[in-house]
Amino acid sequence: MLYLSPMSRNCFAAVAVAAAVSSASSAAVIAGWSIVTAFPTGTGFVPTGQNYSVGAADSGDQTAGSELRSFHTLAAATYTSPAGNGSQYSFSSNNWSIGDYYEAQASTSNYGSISVSWDQARSSTGPASFELIFSVNDGVSWSSPINYTVLQSGGGGAPGTWSSTSYNALYTNTQSLVGAENANQLLIRFRAAGAATGATGSNRIDNVVVSGTFIPAPGALALLGLAGLAGARRRG
Repeated sequence: MLYLSPMSRNCFAAVAVAAAVSSASSAAVIAGWSIVTAFPTGTGFVPTGQNYSVGAADSGDQTAGSELRSFHTLAAATYTSPAGNGSQYSFSSNNWSIGDYYEAQASTSNYGSISVSWDQARSSTGPASFELIFSVNDGVSWSSPINYTVLQSGGGGAPGTWSSTSYNALYTNTQSLVGAENANQLLIRFRAAGAATGATGSNRIDNVVVSGTFIPAPGALALLGLAGLAGARRRG
């Protein structure tokens, strides 16, 4: 059996910790939704109502307890899953009122430098004016709104058309979320700030990804510091 002194064991452990810290220095997907399942279709089966959820994230390091859902003031809202932006499905709904929203929920515990990216498009009569807000205290308080415009997909004047086989970067948004670090529950809302110009006007969202940088536990950083001290002693 190979014998390792306590100092050697600490050094080997620190090397492993250093490798983990290094790999965590770049952004990792915490929770991501690419809408992998089609919504029900057919007369009497298409989901309607004020609320609809596509459920937990289908990718990421912390999918447990995550959810992507929507809220509409009007119970006549209908939910469908047309082609996404380079993916098979998206999360689409109509009957939009000011204040209606899509909402992503995920834990960012042990993660810093939080950001969110998403693809969003509208029909010609769907709402164009939106704002992004987030909360880390279960909706008791919200961040200041970040305004953005949703581009039309398809039809006259649209810069492109969403396709399940072709991705268009024009429809992708990315936003850093300062203050969303290390939260047990982060709520992100993509909220309509302007009205639709028709009841059937739709808006769809796809490829929602919450990302961040892993924060090593204090014990791991202490072990890394111990290895550095040991190395300094040997060099001395």
